[in-house]
Amino acid sequence: MAAIKPLSRVAGPQPLTRVLLAAGYADAQALLAQRRVVCDGRTLSHPGARVDPWRQTITVNGTPIVMQYLCRYLLLHKPYRVLSEWADPGGQGRKTLADLVPFGGLEPAGRLDYDSEGLLLLTDDGWLLHRLTHPRYEHPKVYWVLVEGKPDEAALGALRQGVPVKGEVTREAEVSLLPDDERPATPRVDAPGPTTWLRIVLRQGLKHQVRHMTSAVGHPTLRLIRVALGSLRLGALEPRDWRTLDEQELAALSRMLRDGAKRR
Repeated sequence: MAAIKPLSRVAGPQPLTRVLLAAGYADAQALLAQRRVVCDGRTLSHPGARVDPWRQTITVNGTPIVMQYLCRYLLLHKPYRVLSEWADPGGQGRKTLADLVPFGGLEPAGRLDYDSEGLLLLTDDGWLLHRLTHPRYEHPKVYWVLVEGKPDEAALGALRQGVPVKGEVTREAEVSLLPDDERPATPRVDAPGPTTWLRIVLRQGLKHQVRHMTSAVGHPTLRLIRVALGSLRLGALEPRDWRTLDEQELAALSRMLRDGAKRR
């Protein structure tokens, strides 16, 4: 028997047969044919019906179903100089996710560069991975960025309006000076001159985009920390630490995805 595919916690309505399989009912088709499945008081028999097990009451033979095979969602604070992969493809002995998380089978929802830090969501929810990484969904990503020098208003305005990166102009971004009380205690880099912390919010994900953008206006990036991805926040999670998303975070993630679909 093929492995049962874990059920998404954030996708909303899903095929009834998949929900029943995730609840441990291997004979889902037979249960439907025998009209033994009820959702919110209504008997269901069509395998293509879609249900939301988090918002609806589903019973089999009068007993509410209990999910057994669910997707996993981890929030990791990726440290400096760790690959957002499970193995070093270059064979150079660099640290990877395997050095931080004690089990595999999860993929990052948007990678961070080797020299970048901060929030990394790891999950086996393919539906969510697609919606967080595909350009059409435009979920906001928030970065704290330490740059060389002191950008003037013209440089900040250019970052907000868009700058040329590899033959295309970046989309509009939110760019502001990072307040003193939010800045990291140490810059972790030795810069020869003055530096500035910026808060940059992007809704696209070109490769090395932040670094290319700040270089384009004459202020190369010295340090980059992702502190938010959509509704998720890094918060007080320390470098190298990880935790499972809680129910409130999963609910907020689901709402964000539903609201995004409505806007489109």
